[in-house]
Amino acid sequence: QVQLIESGGGLVQAGGSLRLSCAASGRAFKLYKMGWFRQAPGKEREFVAAVSRSGTDTKIADSLQGRFTVARDNVRNFVYLQMNNLNVEDTAVYYCAADLNLAATLRIMAAEYAYWGQGTRVTVSE
Repeated sequence: QVQLIESGGGLVQAGGSLRLSCAASGRAFKLYKMGWFRQAPGKEREFVAAVSRSGTDTKIADSLQGRFTVARDNVRNFVYLQMNNLNVEDTAVYYCAADLNLAATLRIMAAEYAYWGQGTRVTVSE
């Protein structure tokens, strides 16, 4: 069992930045690929970013490249999502998730992630 707890959400003006954090329990954290997803009101959950076990490989959703980055700290068991130049379309609940699959491929489908945090809300105002 993996417990994931997100933090760092809040209200920010358009053009601002936020860094979301996800704390993971357990010694096996470094064995999991990690992902970030988001869900806006009335919309389906969508892929945001993923990071490999070592942290050397990352994947960012095409529409978010250049503004969002993902990183992890395998010593402290954290994964981070840095979000810059935010706009109102980024308003959503953001979730971190753990992918236990042993393949190296960073996956983008929510159904392929085994464990989820409770989410942290990000609201971007104009």
